[in-house]
Formats: sequence, structure tokens, C-alpha cells
Amino acid sequence: MFARIQPYLLVIFIQVLVVAAITNPQDFAALQSLKSGWENAPPNWVGTDPCGSGWDGIGCSNSRVVSITLASVGLSGQVPGDIADLSELLTLDLSYNEGLTGSLPRPIGNLAKLTSLILVGCGFSGQIPDTIGSMKQLYTLSLNSNKFIGPIPHSIGALPRLHWLDLADNKLSGSIPVSNGTAPGLDMLVQTQHFHFGKNQLSGEIPSQLFSGNMSLIHLLLENNQLTGKIPSTVGLIQTLEVLRLDRNSLSGPVPQNLSKLTSVQELFLSNNNLNGPLPDLTGMTSLNYLDMSNNTFNASDFPPWISTLPSLTTLVMENTNLRGGVPETLFSLAQLQSVILKNNRINGTLSLGSSYSNELQLVDLQNNTVESYTDRAGGYGSIQIILVDNPICQGETQSYCIPPRQANSSYTTPSNCSRPQCRSDQVSSPNCQCAYPYTGTLFFRAPSFSYLGNLSTFLALQQRLMFTFQSHQLPVDSVSLSNPSKNLDDYLTLSLEVFPSGLGYFNRTGISAIGFALSNQTFKPPPFFGPFFYRANGYQYFTGDLSSSNKSSSSTAIIIGAAVGGSVLLLLLLVAGGYAFRQKRRAEIAAKHIDPFASWDRSKNNGGVPQLKGARNFSFEEVKKYTKNFSEANDIGSGGYGKVYRGTLPTGQLVAVKRAQQGSTQGALEFKTEIELLSRVHHRNVVGLVGFCFDQGEEMLVYEFIPNGTLKDSLSGKSGIRLDWMRRLRIALGAARGIQYLHVLANPPIIHRDIKSNNVLLDERLNAKVADFGLSKPMGSPDRTHVTTQVKGTMGYMDPEYYMTQQLTEKSDVYSFGVLLLELITARAPIEKGKYIVREVKLAMDKTKDLYNLQELIDPVIVSSVAPGSLEKFVDLALDCVAEEGVNRPTMSEVVKEIESIMELAGLNPHTESASTSDNYDGARKGDEHPYSDDSLFVYSGAYPHSKLEPK
Repeated sequence: MFARIQPYLLVIFIQVLVVAAITNPQDFAALQSLKSGWENAPPNWVGTDPCGSGWDGIGCSNSRVVSITLASVGLSGQVPGDIADLSELLTLDLSYNEGLTGSLPRPIGNLAKLTSLILVGCGFSGQIPDTIGSMKQLYTLSLNSNKFIGPIPHSIGALPRLHWLDLADNKLSGSIPVSNGTAPGLDMLVQTQHFHFGKNQLSGEIPSQLFSGNMSLIHLLLENNQLTGKIPSTVGLIQTLEVLRLDRNSLSGPVPQNLSKLTSVQELFLSNNNLNGPLPDLTGMTSLNYLDMSNNTFNASDFPPWISTLPSLTTLVMENTNLRGGVPETLFSLAQLQSVILKNNRINGTLSLGSSYSNELQLVDLQNNTVESYTDRAGGYGSIQIILVDNPICQGETQSYCIPPRQANSSYTTPSNCSRPQCRSDQVSSPNCQCAYPYTGTLFFRAPSFSYLGNLSTFLALQQRLMFTFQSHQLPVDSVSLSNPSKNLDDYLTLSLEVFPSGLGYFNRTGISAIGFALSNQTFKPPPFFGPFFYRANGYQYFTGDLSSSNKSSSSTAIIIGAAVGGSVLLLLLLVAGGYAFRQKRRAEIAAKHIDPFASWDRSKNNGGVPQLKGARNFSFEEVKKYTKNFSEANDIGSGGYGKVYRGTLPTGQLVAVKRAQQGSTQGALEFKTEIELLSRVHHRNVVGLVGFCFDQGEEMLVYEFIPNGTLKDSLSGKSGIRLDWMRRLRIALGAARGIQYLHVLANPPIIHRDIKSNNVLLDERLNAKVADFGLSKPMGSPDRTHVTTQVKGTMGYMDPEYYMTQQLTEKSDVYSFGVLLLELITARAPIEKGKYIVREVKLAMDKTKDLYNLQELIDPVIVSSVAPGSLEKFVDLALDCVAEEGVNRPTMSEVVKEIESIMELAGLNPHTESASTSDNYDGARKGDEHPYSDDSLFVYSGAYPHSKLEPK
């Protein structure tokens, strides 16, 4: 009898499980459709509850699927149109699955909330559906390295939030679409920073309408297409541009002279076209690292003198450009010069590198010219490779420079500090000398700023940055190895990458997909001198948990299992029913909390009224706990009087910093409410963004955008490993000033920060300055706009003495603090150091009749060689105006911004470019694990002014 009842009980049991599933039924059905259309779907895609049972690659929020990240897991098949039913989907990354083929379904455009569509290195074909233009929230669109054909859809121009557009390495054809009155075009993407269209079959002219002065483009990559016509002069309007690749097309006509106005461009590739006319004068391109104008038909010309004035030049490639005459010695004295390649020209006379040639110089290649003699004034150029083959000087000579060179690729491999063991044939020894199965692939850097591939520190910096990215995202990575750097036929730098697992020597699918996502989503930011990159993964066949089990089982085993199941089913029914009831209650509580997220706001703790928010997201405690890996020690990145700061990763892949108040403490409650209210209202590129907050289960947490390069204080002290020359400090000063100006003038209501200091100015990945930490800030209401009476708060050394004496807070108090910050930028000294106050020290030492105002002993030695004449003196004048004793004598922040812009123009910089140059020299990886959101100052002051705290402890 029991055997007859058992099947019915199982049916009831399964039905109860379906009812109890927390995954939205529509989302579950869509995932089932994906699973049925794919081979090699993850083996744990079983059951009816993807969210509750943790299907590999599936991220959920409140029962809805919000992310699918399945990079490098061996998927094959097609993407069905049912994917459009995942209406809450934010991220879709299926990269590095070459078996995914066919066209993208048109219904994919119905994913209205999608922010990231990443399909790098798959086998998709057909046309890119124009329905993509319906994804108005799309931020990242990466379809590179597939087999897409046909035109670029006009509709992509209708994506207002698009930041990253990569369509490279496909078979796209037709012209570049621009708006025409009836259809949008790429000229409308003024917020997009990346146009990556290389290695396609695009044809026609580059539309002049495509570019304008209000665009934010950083990378314009059009190499290796079939483009014709002239280079439009409108390219010279994009002041933010840093990489420009137009090589390997059929462009003709002269190079627009206004390209010299692109002062932020670091890599310029114009080679292998039909360009003619005179060689362009690029004198103004002071940031230029890499210049290649080879294989064009320019007019015959002597060696251009302006090339020797480019201070940042590392690589000059001008093969077959009709150069004649001699090469000046001054060229070789450029401090960063590594390679000079001038093959197949008419260079003659005597080649001499001079006695002050660059310490970085590695290659001088003048093959097939008419050089008649060679002078070695320095008495031996050491490791520099000189190539003079097929010049008159080499007729009958056997000198080393007359021997045809061999292909010179670097044999670099990441070194290990131990004796690598003998591993089995299918395993590899890691740099930490562990035998494992690594995840492998190739990194392609599309425009590196260097050409010497033998520099050990260059690749060590890349390795360290890779490990920092993997560790900061809590990925199961033990170590990484880089090897075999070389230049391919596209002039890309290629590097073999091996990523080694921690633990048992294998990756599982979750680990592989997370690593692939970090590389496909551009979460990994290489050192700036490597430039834009993409990654191609090899297949991974060593997943843990993939042991095949036999499908055969004995009848006796089946009977035992059947009896066990039947005997347990009644108990399971009770447990499931109870669990379902509890879950329904919990879901109701969550729903109520989201309807009124401040229902539990506790006014008894002097928190004030419920915060008035504009856009900040309310996170539950469980969500933040999940994003920070249960507030793990590895994610602990700083602490201060407020509490601790943790790194976290949202389901979208966004990196955040979570500022968690000390448990059970009321300290900082008002500051918590203040920051929520103020930051939710301010939106400016020079003000740190508030993602959300958590006020749940007695916790007070603020969730910020993560700013990767730390505080200005860390960079000035050398702690961050970032070297700030004078030009970069000017840009940082301008960015911080604009952020404060926004708070004073444009925020609604206006805001006085009250704690401007170098520890509260953060630097993003491009060294943009962002003003942070609004815990002490005060909003100014209209009736009380000019004076705010308040308890004195601030940081010693930066505090306005007038504010301290009168307790009257105005915007001019922030101006005073900013003036101290300007002096800190000049000296790299703390405001109060060994009992000496920087404002007083500058005033005592200053003598306007002398060079640099006689401040040489106080100026940071790092900037001395890069200071433009007159700019530092004006900067000091501005700083001292800001720290005038009476607020009425200080400038407004609007006036400060204008003066810094004027100083930048005096120094030869364009103040309207969006960010600092990304060719910044990093002297090493970031040191330590402190994070910019931690308030670790020892001088935070509230109340009386204790003299005992004037010096650091």
C-alpha cells in the first residue's frame, strides 16, 4: 500500500516546491528557454528556483533575475527571443563562448533596464538588431570579436547613457551613421567616451558631423577599415581625446592642422593611408607618447624641428614619409624616448645621438636611407640597437649596425621567487610554485604608449594591477602570470595571460565567469600607459564538480531510495509548508519596507526627521552583507571615528565603498542623515556619488561609488604610488574647485562643505578630482544664505580662523580651507607639520622679487622641473588670497575657478578638457589597503580648540 501511495506524495511534494519557489515565474520560464537552447549549460541549472538555489551565473534581487554572467563556460547554441522576458535584467555577459552563434534576436531590445550588454569573443553573426536603440539605460555595449555583418544601426545614437561602444573586429560594412533629421546617429552620443570600430569593413568618408566640441570621447579607434576621403577637421574639436587611430584605411588629402590643438592625445596613428600634402605641425600635442605617420605620400620635407619639442614622446615611427636631410641630435635627448624608426626615407649626412641621449632609448632604425657616417660621441651606446642596413655607410662594412636585424620580441615571463615544482603534463606551475590548471587567454592592448618590451617594471605593474582587481573583487585567484609580449600586425601589444586558482588548483564556473566578467566589463583598469585593451579567452575544461556519474543504478538501490523518499515525504511536506509560510511573511515585510523604507527610522536616537531623498537607493542589511562578502576582513579597506569602510560589488558589477557606522553607537547619526540628504541631491562629475544607504536592523551604512586612486593626500605623500607633476596638480585643483563651486552655487539648496582637505578630495581612475565626505556639511536655506550660526566643526590646519572666532559659517570658510589645500598641492606638506603651520611658513619665506617667490625650500621637488614659468607664482597668489584673514577679502569659488583656468592657460593647458592625462607615471602599485572614504585624520575637531592636538600623535 505504501508503494502505491508514494508516487502521489511525490507529485504533491513537487507541486509544493513549485509554489514555494521565490524566483519570479516569468524569469524562471525565460531561463528555462535559455537552457533548452544551449548545450553545456551549467550542470547546477536544475530545480525550479534559480535565485534560491544559486544557479551559476545568475544574480537575483527580490526574486527577480538582474544579471547573467556566464563568460568562458563553454556554452554553445543560440540566444532565444524569450530572453526579453527577463524584464528586470541589468547585466548580460556571455563573453568568450565561441559556440554561441546565430543572430541576436530582435526582442532583446525589450530589455529596457539593461545597462551592460557584453558579448565579446563569441560566434554571433547576422546584423546587429536596430532594436538595441530601445535600451535607454545601456551604459556598456561590447559586441567586439564576433562575426556581425551589415551596417552599424542608426538607433545606437539614441542611447543617451552609453559610455562604452565597442564594435571592433567584426565584418561590419557601410558608412558610419550620423543623424539626418529622421533617424538618430552616433553624433548624438556626446556622453560616450569610447568609439572602438577597428578591424571591420566600414567604408565611405568619416562624416565631419560625427564630431563636436561637446563630445566626451577619449578613444577614437577606426583602424583597419576601408574609409576614404579626408580626415575631417572637426576631429580637432574633441579636447578630451587621448587615443586616435585612423591607420590602415584609404584616407587621403592633408592632415588637418588643428589636430595640434588636441593637447591630451597620447597615441596618434595615421599610418598606411594615402595622406598627402605637407607634414602636419603637431607642436601643441605636448602629451603625445606614440606617433606613427608611416607609409603616406607627404611632400618631401626636412626632418620637422617640432618633433624634438614633444616632451612626452616615447616612440616615433615615420617609415616611407619622404623625409630627407639629417636627424637632429636634440631628438635623442627627449627624456622618455625609446624607439626611433625612420626606414625607407632619404635621410642623409651623419647620424649622431649626441652625449645627452635618453636613458630610455633602445632602438634607432634608419634602414634604407642615405646615411654616410655615424658618430659615437658618448663612447659607446651600450644596449641601444642602431640599424643602418642599406645605407652608404654600410657598403662593404661588417659593423654590428650593418648586419640585418632579427625579429626582436621580448621573452618576458612573470618571475617566481621560488623553485618551481615538476607538475603533471596537463598542469602548470604558478608564480607561487603551485601546480594548477590556469585560466588562459591573450590580452590585446590597442594603443600602448611605449614601444620597449624588455622593461621588467612595466609588466610587473600590469601584473600587480591585475591582482589588485581580482583581490578587490574577492575572486578565487592565487596569482597571475604574463608572458611573451609582442607587437602583432595590427600594432596591438599582445600578452599571454595565465590566471591561477586558489585552493584545490581548479576553477569552478562561478570563478571563471567572474574573472571573465572583470576583463570583458573593463572592471580591470590597466596602468594608464597600456591604453585601451580587450581580452580573448581560451576554453577552460577543468571545472571542479564536473565528475561524471554513472547513469546505471541497481534495482535494489532504486528500491532503497524509493523507500527513503516515501518515508520522508510527509515530514518534508510539513517542513516545506512551514518554510513557505515563513518566506511569504518575510517577503511581505520586505515589500512593506520598500513601500516605506523609513518606517523604522528611529527619531529617539536624535537622528532627526526622515531623510528627504532624491535618487539614493535603499539597501537592506542582507543585501549589503552579500555585496561585501559578509563584511569580510579582505573587504575591510579602512576605518575612522565613524566606523569601518568595506569594498563591495553590486549585482551589476559596479564596485562600491560601504561606510558602516559603529554598531550600537549614536555617534555620527546626524552626519549619516546629512550625507544621505545632501549627496542624494548633488550630481556633478567632481563630487563623489552616493549610490545608496542602509538603515536596517540597527545599521547605518552609506554606499558610495568606489574611487580607485584614493585620496589626494595619499598621492601627495607618495603613499598611493601615483606621481603628480605640476600639470596634473593644476587639473586636480581645478576639478576640486569646480566641485566646491557647484556646492556653493548650483546645488539646491546650496551647501557649505565645512571639511575641505586633501583627505576628502578623491582621485578616480583618470585622476579626476572628486569632493567627498559630507558628514559635516551644512545646507544654506534662502533666508539664512549668508551666515549660518553653528557649532564649530572641521579639521585642524584647514579651519577658517574667522569661523572659529565668530562661529559664523559662510561659503568663505570653504574658500579658506581650499586655500590651504592649494598650498598643500605646492608643498606636498601637511597643513600642520612638526608644529609649523603651512600658511605662516609660506608667508614668512615669500619674496615676490625673487624667482618662484623664494619658495624653493618649500616647493615639492617632484614638481620643480615641470612648473611652467609664472604659473606657480600666480597659484601662490591665489592660495594666499583664499586664506585672507577676513572672509570678505577672499574670492568666491566661482572666482577661484576662473583664476585656476587662467593659470592653466598660462601653463599651456586647456582647462576645458575633461580629465588629467592617462599617461601618468605610476611609480608602483598602490600601497596599503586604506580607502579614501575612511576618515582617518587625527585632526578632526568638534567643539573647543585644544592646542594639544595641533601636532600629529
